[in-house]
Amino acid sequence: MDLRENCGGAILSVRLRPTHCGLDAAMEVISGKWKVVILWALSQQHHRFGELRRAIPDVSEKVLIQHLRELEADGIVHRETYDVTPMRVEYSLTPEGVALNDALKPLGAWGRAHLPIQV
Repeated sequence: MDLRENCGGAILSVRLRPTHCGLDAAMEVISGKWKVVILWALSQQHHRFGELRRAIPDVSEKVLIQHLRELEADGIVHRETYDVTPMRVEYSLTPEGVALNDALKPLGAWGRAHLPIQV
């Protein structure tokens, strides 16, 4: 059976890799070790780059920049640049980013319910 039949016949293209249904497209957007963590941090408040870096201490600067650029290109994160010296950049969620975060909440609840028991 063709995947398009299971996904309402639509083929969505999030980036370069073709996707076959809405779930595939969503997974393409959030793929990457730190993207969901970035979404969670930005759901709390707008952050400057340094604040995000401190909020997610295990992510490298290179990967954080890469993930932020990808999320911006996908319309999930908004990057606001202020014309001041030194340059100030602030990141926030777009309405699409808020909707994606809302869609991920049940997944987070499922994950918390199925965490391994710590002995």
